[in-house]
Amino acid sequence: MKASYIEELDTWASEFAFSAPITVRFSETDMYGHLNNTIPFSYFEYARIEYFKHIGLMSDWLNPVSETIPVVADLQCDFVKQVFFDETVNLYVKVATIGNSSIDIHYMAKNGNGDIVFTGRGTVVQIGRRTGKSVPWTKDALLLFGLSR
Repeated sequence: MKASYIEELDTWASEFAFSAPITVRFSETDMYGHLNNTIPFSYFEYARIEYFKHIGLMSDWLNPVSETIPVVADLQCDFVKQVFFDETVNLYVKVATIGNSSIDIHYMAKNGNGDIVFTGRGTVVQIGRRTGKSVPWTKDALLLFGLSR
């Protein structure tokens, strides 16, 4: 398995600290009983929001008077192994790189045996709620991500 955003798999995988468990629902499977190929994108959203809540950033974006909101600019998934109904996967999330107003987030899903079943990455951009234009990260946000420029 070699996705373009993974330089060395073992090193890349060891850098994840946060994960969210997800159990595959029947409605998320196809007629063959395995996870529909569109569903990991919903899982990415769930785990990403859980990660943002975990680091304390989500409450700022949910505040109705907040000037900024996050938007997903791109998203990709690379499938490694099949996932079936009622399996639980741990979906790991990490910030891989940070830009002026964007972050590149990486995802890794592992099954109960610890095997990687799919990976992914995506760019999230912070924009102005009213302007729709990108807004640079504050120093406080950078600290929440555990990064600095």
